[in-house]
Amino acid sequence: MVRRILGCVFFIFMVLAFLQCARRGNPSGGPKDITPPKLVKADPENMTVNFKANTIRLYFDEYIKLADVQNQLIVSPPLKYAPQIKPQGSANKYVEIIFKDTLKKNTTYTLNFGQSIVDNNEGNPNSFLSYVFSTGTYIDSLTVSGVVRDAFNKDADTFISVMLYEIDSSFTDSTIYKKPPNYITNTLDSTTIFRLKNLKAGNYSIVAIKDAGKNNLFDQNTDKIGFYNDTISVPTDSIFLLTLFNEIPDYSVAVPNFVTENRIIFGYQGEPNIAIEPLTILPDSVRTIITKERETDTLNYWFTAFEIDSIIFKVTNEKLNVIDTFTVKTRKVGLDSLVLTPNKRSSLNFEDPFYISANTPISSIDTSNIRIIRRDSTKVKFNADLDSVNNKIDIKFDLEPNEQYGVALLPGAIVDFFDATNDTLVYRLSTKSYADYGNLRLTVAGNARYPLILQLTKESGEMVREIYAEKPIKFEFNNLEPSKYLVRAIFDTNGNGKWDTGNYLKKAQPEQVTYYPQLIEVRANWELEQSFIISD
Repeated sequence: MVRRILGCVFFIFMVLAFLQCARRGNPSGGPKDITPPKLVKADPENMTVNFKANTIRLYFDEYIKLADVQNQLIVSPPLKYAPQIKPQGSANKYVEIIFKDTLKKNTTYTLNFGQSIVDNNEGNPNSFLSYVFSTGTYIDSLTVSGVVRDAFNKDADTFISVMLYEIDSSFTDSTIYKKPPNYITNTLDSTTIFRLKNLKAGNYSIVAIKDAGKNNLFDQNTDKIGFYNDTISVPTDSIFLLTLFNEIPDYSVAVPNFVTENRIIFGYQGEPNIAIEPLTILPDSVRTIITKERETDTLNYWFTAFEIDSIIFKVTNEKLNVIDTFTVKTRKVGLDSLVLTPNKRSSLNFEDPFYISANTPISSIDTSNIRIIRRDSTKVKFNADLDSVNNKIDIKFDLEPNEQYGVALLPGAIVDFFDATNDTLVYRLSTKSYADYGNLRLTVAGNARYPLILQLTKESGEMVREIYAEKPIKFEFNNLEPSKYLVRAIFDTNGNGKWDTGNYLKKAQPEQVTYYPQLIEVRANWELEQSFIISD
């Protein structure tokens, strides 16, 4: 009996001990791992001279994986063929780099991994790990530093390539279109500051490119570019500012396209001084007209219907004296018919224009067939004007607060090129109270230069209002929707009323743009005054 009792007591004790151990074994959390992987060995060693290998191995103190290595790894000078990086897709304690190129003699190479090497569990990056070697007897050690910014937008793009070209007997301004640079670095996605390292002494040209094609060459059609006008002599202590912009592309015209039974489109880029002339003799009954699309570099060649298999066109850029000839074959497609679209369909701000645009060319308007009626059915006086350049009808009338308006177009109000007219259309518009909006007044001081364009934009950069001034004035933006706004000043150097971009081959920098340093919040029923002190 005693033996049984002792056995039961021992069993219960063991169960309790097991449960206690189980409780102790449950994880209770702990500090999050924030330590990046550490490089513990390189083969060959970092900073090796007389480098002869074609493979490099980097070993780390924990399991790592590769993140976006195709964008993050920058090899300077650039290689014709990207090196093979492995292993990818699995965790290991090493990274292997295999060169597919023959390395240049007596050259210092830098491999900057950016933030591509991260630990396997938490993704902590070994930020900007670099591996340097020389195929010669010493490591070049000079540097060039600077900042990249955007010419027009408040924030610069990410992953900007900054390139140095040695100015020797083979260098010309067209080199950046044809050959990779001697040295390269990248701002990656974390900063606008750049630093080119391990350079040799010499004279260089420096450019920055948003390299869409990732080919280390400048493509005018897709890439932004920034450049420094003068030669850089290395060594130097100067800090260089590179301002990125999109060039206006060189002139070219696309093959015309027969899109509808009464319209052929001519797409182009660059210089817009284009004349379109049919070389095919058209019947006397055929009428034609050319209009430009509002939002794209496209010309519409409109014509009244007739039967023909193809039309031959001569397209002339009169300014550049460039002539192209095209044959456009007809095909079975639909017909463009008149469609009218108002720019506002409900609420109308006191400062907003109101217009009605058409998809086919407007030939005439009859204001006697246009009516504007208030909520109480009384008529409103208005002016309506045809804007043939933008193919729209501008309708102007005085707005009153808390009012509703009906804008009616009776049949015959608008007639298009094909003698089509509108059916009865009614657009309902309303206004709010003045108290629903805010007013902003800005005084521009400091290093302001005139003429000056002051623009108010949304946080996204979309323009809301602009004021052009040839001399100092108080800039007033009234009846603004409550929101947060950016303010930018454009120094209109050539006085043409718009911002002008730059051109690399002409060594023309874009017109300067500077931003008010903070977002400005405009609230309903507020009067806000601010000073914009320009220090650039």
